[in-house]
Amino acid sequence: MTSLANSTPTNAVEIRDLCKTYKAQGKRGEMRALSNLNLDIPRGSFFGLLGPNGAGKSTLINILAGLVLKTSGDVRIWDHDITTDTRAAKRAIGIVPQELNIDPYFTPREALEVQAGLYGVPKDQRRTDEILEAVGLMDKASAYARTLSGGMRRRLLVAKALVHTPPVLVLDEPTAGVDVELRRQLWAYVRKLNEDGVTVLLTTHYLEEAEELCDRIAIINHGKLIACDETKNLMGKLDSKRVTVMLTEDLAAVPDNLNAFNVTLKDQRELEFTYQPSQIKSSDIITAVQDAGLKFAEIATKEPELEDIFVQLTSQPDQTTNP
Repeated sequence: MTSLANSTPTNAVEIRDLCKTYKAQGKRGEMRALSNLNLDIPRGSFFGLLGPNGAGKSTLINILAGLVLKTSGDVRIWDHDITTDTRAAKRAIGIVPQELNIDPYFTPREALEVQAGLYGVPKDQRRTDEILEAVGLMDKASAYARTLSGGMRRRLLVAKALVHTPPVLVLDEPTAGVDVELRRQLWAYVRKLNEDGVTVLLTTHYLEEAEELCDRIAIINHGKLIACDETKNLMGKLDSKRVTVMLTEDLAAVPDNLNAFNVTLKDQRELEFTYQPSQIKSSDIITAVQDAGLKFAEIATKEPELEDIFVQLTSQPDQTTNP
């Protein structure tokens, strides 16, 4: 067991040896959702939490939100223990859930006022109109929530999570089913919050979003942490690149000298090479193409994407990493 007692408050969230086991129910046996999870989320970071369905992401977020009780381990939010200093821990975090759980009979202004009251925010310190303006709902402030579009309801959830000015904001699949324009507006606002010092924790199945937005990414699978690093470092760990050579003439088959490479012929004029930069240079491939007497019109190189790394890591046998 690793104690948090002597840790310095440089992290927004600190998790040590976190376990969650759901008891057996009916024919379903006992289920271990989180297993000895250790994770640090630095203050001021834009942190991505990724994992396939059933990996334990929702359980972790629900523990942070106080909706699920941990089985064992230690969790601190903004240096407040979620068990012994529960109220302060909850005040330090704002959760934007994946589900659109809003009261259809409240207007956005009423919903924010009620939420602020629940957090004990004095009336003279509430920022209801400021937040509504920031999320683009000021013109709908007095409309019933049930009349809002799906995208507007998503914005309302973000607004509700901000009423108590939490230093940590958790976004659980915030752009699921959201149109491109709203997604752009939402990320512009969240980026501004992060630039102003708010720590953002994002879970998403849109891996391109995580790659673009997050400065640090953790991947969990089967309730265990399997990777955690700065995004740029994580991207560099996959020893794989692709080079596509577009030819000037049709090709019936791959020349014999190119079969030494991992190459695929596509549409008779396109050769796609997948190789390991640690063992093969792209210049070796180009030289081999020229030696085969082929003329190329264009060459395109594709760097690894977060999706490639995600698939590689989550498809490997059970493994664990501890930062």
